[in-house]
Amino acid sequence: MPLQFSLIDTQTPDYEAMVALRMEVLLNPIGIPRSYIHADKEAGDLLIGAYQNRQLIGCCILTRVSETTVQLRQMAVAQSLQGQGIGAAILRFAEGLAFNRGYRILLLHARDNVVPFYRKSGYVPIGEPFFEVGIGHSKMQKQLSPAPTNT
Repeated sequence: MPLQFSLIDTQTPDYEAMVALRMEVLLNPIGIPRSYIHADKEAGDLLIGAYQNRQLIGCCILTRVSETTVQLRQMAVAQSLQGQGIGAAILRFAEGLAFNRGYRILLLHARDNVVPFYRKSGYVPIGEPFFEVGIGHSKMQKQLSPAPTNT
């Protein structure tokens, strides 16, 4: 069944499902507590959910940095479904959404273990690697362009 995408509001059960997924995949493994996530700080962000059979299986957040730049944060795919192209599909959706909202640069802080995934998707490292939440990261970015059309 194809993926379906939806924007999530912080005042919904889908947001709680998104938080649970982020905790399971991203934060619990590195010992970051639930108190790290603040719905009030995320209320102005674009919260993207990826669904299969109406169940949230992946997500990410787009946070405005400037008029032309948006940051992708907290990308997660259910562990049992990783490696099936879901992350790439979420990334393409997020890039298209960002472009359609007027952003031209998407930046992110990639954990060291996913730098190859983002490189394959056209992201380039900028600056030196660094530590964030206790683990190695690289700042990466991509110049956004319109999605190709089938003609």
